[in-house]
Amino acid sequence: MRQSPGHIRDAILDTLASALKPMPLKEIEVAVRDKVPGTSPSSIRSYLRLNTPDVFYKPTRAHYMLREQAAFTYQAAYEEPHETPTFEFGKATLIQDDCIEWLLRRLPNSIHAVVTDPPYGLVEYSAEQQKKLRAGRGGVWRIPPSFDGAKRSPLPRFTVLKPADFEALRVFFAAWGRALLPALVPGASVVVASNPLLSSIVSDSLSKAGLERRGEIVRLVMTMRGGDRPKAAHEEFKAVSVMPRSMWEPWLVFRKPLDGRVQDNLRRWKTGGFRRPSDAQPFGDVIASAPTQKSEKDIARHPSLKPQAFLRKLVRGVLPLGEGVVLDPFAGSGSTLAAAEAVGYRSIGVEQDEEYFRMACAAVPKLAVLPLAVPRIGKPSSALE
Repeated sequence: MRQSPGHIRDAILDTLASALKPMPLKEIEVAVRDKVPGTSPSSIRSYLRLNTPDVFYKPTRAHYMLREQAAFTYQAAYEEPHETPTFEFGKATLIQDDCIEWLLRRLPNSIHAVVTDPPYGLVEYSAEQQKKLRAGRGGVWRIPPSFDGAKRSPLPRFTVLKPADFEALRVFFAAWGRALLPALVPGASVVVASNPLLSSIVSDSLSKAGLERRGEIVRLVMTMRGGDRPKAAHEEFKAVSVMPRSMWEPWLVFRKPLDGRVQDNLRRWKTGGFRRPSDAQPFGDVIASAPTQKSEKDIARHPSLKPQAFLRKLVRGVLPLGEGVVLDPFAGSGSTLAAAEAVGYRSIGVEQDEEYFRMACAAVPKLAVLPLAVPRIGKPSSALE
């Protein structure tokens, strides 16, 4: 019986929608013919070929996955597990690897929470831009001038991103979310640092991957981003700020769907909410913070280093019963792992960049025992103590 192109298309899309890594052509053909009996292999191959790369991604010969599940020219983890450099300290384990490849090899239902500060725009952590940053040439990174003799941290300039960069961002976080979901236990909280200019893209991609949006946590902090007068027209438009001066940072909150009611999920998986600072105080969605202290920057010279005073509050909150494993799949200098170690949690970090991996190996033991500094910005709410 002759099959319509629409039936073949739907069967192929349905088959690949559940694939977390490139699927061999032979397996696709078998699955599609089970769904639509009588479909010829040539029809399946033709549809795949004609719609690559617009719909499908082909990382290697005779292997396909949906384009939205791929990231750039990401060589997905269809290979056997391999040895990776690993560092351990206390309850923390740090691994040098691509986070999506690592997640695809991870056992299902083995991660209880995620706290991570990913590359907001992706391009700023490409090899080309990192080379420029480390050479002090900037590139997409803005190198602020010194202030009162203090050298300030570089900031990525997301206003220079192009439409292709935004599309790459959607593709990457969709692929990351799909790879992450099976590794999480039901009810696991996923807290992702973002930027007001890009948070909607990240949020939409993670929601489409199957995670439930649960709001935002506001890191209340004065930064050097925004507030500038028009470039090359400072004198002419003295009373104008091109963008509002940034005084907060959004951390997006997601959750893997629950297994039953919240109480059922807490009993079985130890997840489903946030740990209260005390019996009388709920976990709040605004955390007073401050720029990262010099003592921490001296330990870990990472351009996106977040302060331990903030991270320890956040990390402590993501395991509602204080049990489980916290993952940081974009570990950077290891500050999330250090915070987890400081509050007594097991943690795993994955970092692809070799230089940052080495930095984290040295920094985690030192950051974990660093005394907390008192935030300089405002007076924190009692619910945040």
